[in-house]
Amino acid sequence: MNTQNFVSPDTIRSAFSAAMSAMYREEVPAYGTLMELVCDVNQSALDATPSLLERLKKTDSLDRISEERHGAIRLGTPAELSMMRRAFAVMGMFPVGYYDLSVAGVPVHSTAFRPIDDAALKINPFRVFTSLLRLDLIADEDLRNEAEKTLSQRNIFTPDAICLIEKAEHQGGLNDEDSKSFIDQVLETFRWHDEAIVTEDLYKRLHDAHRLIADVVSFKGPHINHLTPRTLDIDAVQLQMPERGINPKAVVEGPPTRDCPILLRQTSFKALEEPVSFINENGDYKPGSHTARFGEIEQRGIALTPKGRALYDQLLNESRKVIRPAADGSNAAEYARLLGDVFTAFPDNWADIRSEKLGYFAYSVKDADKLAQAPSSANIDDLIKLGAVQFDPITYEDFLPVSAAGIFQSNLGDDATQHFEGSPNQKRFEADLGASVLNEFEHYARIERETIEAVFSNICKLEAAE
Repeated sequence: MNTQNFVSPDTIRSAFSAAMSAMYREEVPAYGTLMELVCDVNQSALDATPSLLERLKKTDSLDRISEERHGAIRLGTPAELSMMRRAFAVMGMFPVGYYDLSVAGVPVHSTAFRPIDDAALKINPFRVFTSLLRLDLIADEDLRNEAEKTLSQRNIFTPDAICLIEKAEHQGGLNDEDSKSFIDQVLETFRWHDEAIVTEDLYKRLHDAHRLIADVVSFKGPHINHLTPRTLDIDAVQLQMPERGINPKAVVEGPPTRDCPILLRQTSFKALEEPVSFINENGDYKPGSHTARFGEIEQRGIALTPKGRALYDQLLNESRKVIRPAADGSNAAEYARLLGDVFTAFPDNWADIRSEKLGYFAYSVKDADKLAQAPSSANIDDLIKLGAVQFDPITYEDFLPVSAAGIFQSNLGDDATQHFEGSPNQKRFEADLGASVLNEFEHYARIERETIEAVFSNICKLEAAE
């Protein structure tokens, strides 16, 4: 087989992301309004901050901002998760990180499928946060068995999608015609279906156990439950959403506003109540409603080291021990002030974040002449002091369990918060997935290490040229 006829996984991923965005814009019109707002805010941020524009250009990150999306999907069975992994692999997306959301009252564990290497991320950094329902966390044995039986009777992938996934695996890729068909067929898995596959009675019982359980089990497909653009100023988006007729959640999740953004900040508009039909025992349908899908926005910062993440977790926990943001927004301003005060303990300039080893950085040559004059004993810190090398924050490409759960719970309302005993089980998740997940800390550390090695490789080349 001539592999030159195969379409690049990056190209397939870009086309799939665009198709997903178009479909979601049609299904959820408010998403289109949100995209227009984010575009306007991003342009204003670039106009107002030339240094930001310059840094994005220098790091070859400007073009990806407007294309950046992440989605989220919730699956019901190990077989669905395994096949989803295989589908994403065709698009050059691989599982990164393990997230146990049971500790936040959400009965799932998850991973993020995304491109891994820098070149692929710059072409299109599409990510899908993918969760698997934890049926073992349903306390009612009869309900658990009914949910399991319902899920066992559905197939969320079309036969053609499965055939094309298998063809890609066998051949090592897909040609142009097959890649277009693959996108169309896999998109069906993410499409909204308004006809439930359960009775209204079973839906209510699942709903009472947890709204997410009802969302996962009750329909013939998992449907994309949100799609997220990236903004350069999430506070401006949060402030302006009401002006565009969008009802935002009470607070922005994650760290406070900072000069040097860390990890991830997210906000969203409230989940939509949508008409659905429940199946009757005689095969007819009965009208009802279901609340699940919403629009989300994110602002990304630097990837933190284990030390930085531990400090972040500590400070966030300190804040939430004093004030937990209410879903109705009644204490939003108070919470924002407290969060800002508590996070003064986290350095807010790149030099201190680097020197205290709280975040990951990419290193590059700033001045080749100064690099050539550096003593052979110089380390990376010496080269920075000499002005020969510069460092730039490595963007955090992953997710925060607390942040994701906070958005989910805020869309359900305070009365929907439920509790499950925290029970991480990465080994079981990976067995169901059919693969190991990449450790994000090791991944970012490797990226940083390779940039340092590239700097010293340049020194060797300069010495050899003399």
